[in-house]
Amino acid sequence: MSTAIQHHAENHLSKFEARWFAVYTHFKREKVVAKRLASKGIEHFLPLQKRTRRYTRKIKHVELPLINCYIFVKITKPEYIPVLETDDVLKFVRFRKNLISIPEEEINILRLVVGENIEVEVEAGSLNVGDEVEIVGGQLTGLRGTLLEQRNDKNFVVALDKLGYSLLMQLDPQLLRRIGPGASKPRQDDENNGKFRDFL
Repeated sequence: MSTAIQHHAENHLSKFEARWFAVYTHFKREKVVAKRLASKGIEHFLPLQKRTRRYTRKIKHVELPLINCYIFVKITKPEYIPVLETDDVLKFVRFRKNLISIPEEEINILRLVVGENIEVEVEAGSLNVGDEVEIVGGQLTGLRGTLLEQRNDKNFVVALDKLGYSLLMQLDPQLLRRIGPGASKPRQDDENNGKFRDFL
């Protein structure tokens, strides 16, 4: 007689250690939810990026969520229910029914990206094409990702593994350096000029 193997859902909530989790909100209610969480004293992060909207008679600068209907909360287990009870919060984001915390490193990547004021696209899933590269200039120095074939006007992707999304952005190729197997040293003239054409 065979016995069915039961798989218990993973839950990273801790009673004492605050961890980051993603939360779904109603459409276009991310900023409202952020204010409501703040009023409850719940630590949160809503990544916003600045966009310019051009109309016939005016130009408007707006701040839009980097990921629609997402906000991030850093909570302990006792704060779980207060977050769910917040108006316009739908549910916690789960991965295959597991409530998985998001590493601080991935939150910091989001902070860096939105602070750089460059246009970013967000795609579900992760990508595995092209060379592994590292940014060597600007606020994103040290950030590693993948060099893509040209996709519209985007040529660089950073995969957020735990979050399950990829960030696509346009970067100057001179700010990218190949890393990993097969990487070669830059030519002396390029090294002096801070360029990395040999890597691209």
